[in-house]
Amino acid sequence: MKKIWIAALSLLTTGCGIYNQYERPDLGRAETDSPYRPEAAPDTSSSIASLRWEELFTDPCLQSLIRRALTSNTDLQTAALRVKEAQTTLTSSKLAYLPSLQLDPQGALSSFDGSKAQKTYTLGGSASWEVDLFGRLTNAKRGARAALLESEAYRQAMQTQVIATVADSYYTLLMLDEQVKVTTQTAESWCEYVKALHALMKAGEADRATLSQAEASRLSAESSLLSLQRQVAEQENALCAFIGEVPRHIERSAQDRQQFPAHMSVGVPVELLSRRPDVRQAEAALMQAFYATNSARSAFYPGITLSGSAGWTNSGGAAITNPGAWLLQAVGSLVQPLFNRGQNIANLKIAKAQQEEALLAFRQSLLDAGQEVNNALIQWKTAREQIRLDKEQVRHLETTVSDTRLLMEHGTVNYLQVLTARQSLLSARLTLASDRYSEIQGVINLYHALGGGTDQ
Repeated sequence: MKKIWIAALSLLTTGCGIYNQYERPDLGRAETDSPYRPEAAPDTSSSIASLRWEELFTDPCLQSLIRRALTSNTDLQTAALRVKEAQTTLTSSKLAYLPSLQLDPQGALSSFDGSKAQKTYTLGGSASWEVDLFGRLTNAKRGARAALLESEAYRQAMQTQVIATVADSYYTLLMLDEQVKVTTQTAESWCEYVKALHALMKAGEADRATLSQAEASRLSAESSLLSLQRQVAEQENALCAFIGEVPRHIERSAQDRQQFPAHMSVGVPVELLSRRPDVRQAEAALMQAFYATNSARSAFYPGITLSGSAGWTNSGGAAITNPGAWLLQAVGSLVQPLFNRGQNIANLKIAKAQQEEALLAFRQSLLDAGQEVNNALIQWKTAREQIRLDKEQVRHLETTVSDTRLLMEHGTVNYLQVLTARQSLLSARLTLASDRYSEIQGVINLYHALGGGTDQ
């Protein structure tokens, strides 16, 4: 008969859902099967996210900065502390299964109407244990485990964000260095142009308007140079603060020395579920909401607590004895909610709504992940094509400068035409530097979007 009651009770609690385990919801085709645009033409044979960041970012100066950031970045340290907090919470939820014990020593000294003082004492202890018959403790423990998974995913998301941010800041510095170099050459070219115009004015072959326009262009180039130098200093300061160091000059390489894989592979779409830490964080939040709903259901059922006490006392009732005697007590209590049923119903509705919100957030995180991968792929592919065109343009302009110099030596053209050709070449080189940075940024964004850098 006892076994029948236990089986019936188990069937009842299972049917009400208070002991159900979380299962990943069915995801639509848009989230998992084909999140990539056809024109992006991604390579799904493997994923660059499987590479360690040292294998993708091979610049020794950059590697040193990333290592220091992973050690000293404040946001990453805070995320690690959140993991420790979640681990402690999970340990506490496991300890809730054990009985709680406490010691209750008491002593008293009493005298009535001047009589001899009487001493009473009790040296005892008590224990209580909640029977987890309706899943309150179990769901609390499972929710705490989901919270730990969420905090760990958040830490990994911060880690890959730190790697991407340091890399992007470093390559921004390399682009600015190249722009400073080209702008310096541009300003020098305008200075030569102005000198040449002064000479031509003395010979009567140039007018004041042309000279004034050239002077204005020279001043504009020098102003742009000062602005770029300011951006370099600000970028260095920001990067130093991000890695937890005081502002200083950052040692670095050059933009044209950077090397990356010729092909960017993204892997199969379902890998986004396991690699993207923000997606795993969203699913862990959904898991927490699921167990919070289970806990809200368990509030409709009674709470059962067993408690007892034992001790040694010299007061066994009305008379005081010495030596003392043992005092034993055992109590069982069952608390059934009666008047707060309306509140429990409201709490259950709130928990269900929050679970639906978490499900929507989880689905949206998958769509966002696909969007970021698409954007990064298109950026990388577009930048590579632009770089190809930029190099062709630079090559043609270099030929133009060379041919113009030869024509000037033979008296066919004047020096102003040579300077004009040089200005066009320097402008094309600025565009090339910007597009190279865009290509590198596409690599960084793709690595980040695919969840790279989490297994460090």
